[in-house]
Amino acid sequence: MAVKMIKVHGSGNDFYLLDQTQFQAPLSDADLKQLAINICKRDGAGLYDGADGVLVVDKSEHPQVLGRMRVINADGTEASMCGNGLRTVARYLGTQNSQEDFRVQTMYADLKVQAVADFAAHVPAYSVEISPVTFDAQTLGMHANNDATTIINEKIPALSADLKFSAVAVPNPHLIAFVDHATLVGPELGRIGKWMNDGQNQIFPDGVNVSFVEILGPNAIFVRTFERGVGFTNACGTAMSASSLMYVLLHQESTDFNQEIHVTNPGGMVKTVVHQGADEEYWMELIGNATFVRIVTLPLEDALQGDYSPATATETGEQTAYEDFVTNLAEV
Repeated sequence: MAVKMIKVHGSGNDFYLLDQTQFQAPLSDADLKQLAINICKRDGAGLYDGADGVLVVDKSEHPQVLGRMRVINADGTEASMCGNGLRTVARYLGTQNSQEDFRVQTMYADLKVQAVADFAAHVPAYSVEISPVTFDAQTLGMHANNDATTIINEKIPALSADLKFSAVAVPNPHLIAFVDHATLVGPELGRIGKWMNDGQNQIFPDGVNVSFVEILGPNAIFVRTFERGVGFTNACGTAMSASSLMYVLLHQESTDFNQEIHVTNPGGMVKTVVHQGADEEYWMELIGNATFVRIVTLPLEDALQGDYSPATATETGEQTAYEDFVTNLAEV
């Protein structure tokens, strides 16, 4: 039995998109985990250039919802959400069903997605909803600072004597610190990120995404993320959304919502908009590219065994257009 996958990415956060409806019977969770571990390996050990994870697309039984997305990280663990991945799934489902505005089922919510104007020629873009948002320590799986119920712009002595952190789930758990440029590019993020995801720390026993954020100017930030289950990544959509929320709450002169924020990252650029609903709950729009790099086909049995020699691939040409887009960003 052959399996067809699409290599996709949002802001360089790359995945293999796997549609379960291509099979008579869907792959088991055990097979999905093994597939992700095998094909996502980097440095030539995985399928082509590897990936940050696998996006599993399936039918949804929810009314008014076009499909379901699951996110399997490179280490085989499952994430509750992925903003960059959701944009590519939205494009896939929208194209398959000729729709531009719909909802996608994720672990905790059915999220609004919509096609928007291309960022550049052959760089299609989508806007996706990032929610729900919570600061609650129990929901975050957090045990820090004398069992505080929240951590907003506070020091966590076990992590750093100087940095202040905010903890928020969107719904993936994130730990965010605003830093200067030297700290952004220095070794501290790697040290903290690895320790917070080693499975032995007592602050976030289940791990957490860690992001350093540099303020570049009004409504402009740079986000660098050590992602739970992945490590350093070119971009993390929920991290950029959570960072945008904390920027609005902590660093705008006035707490103005509904303003577009320009977010750059090692893999490119997105736009975000932070909203506060009538019920005072927050949600974010994440707007960015949804790039299809190549279509890959190989026997499923070989993929599960880590043998990629029978794989065939068809390049879409979109990656070249995206790279030109990023180059032009750097020159502006």
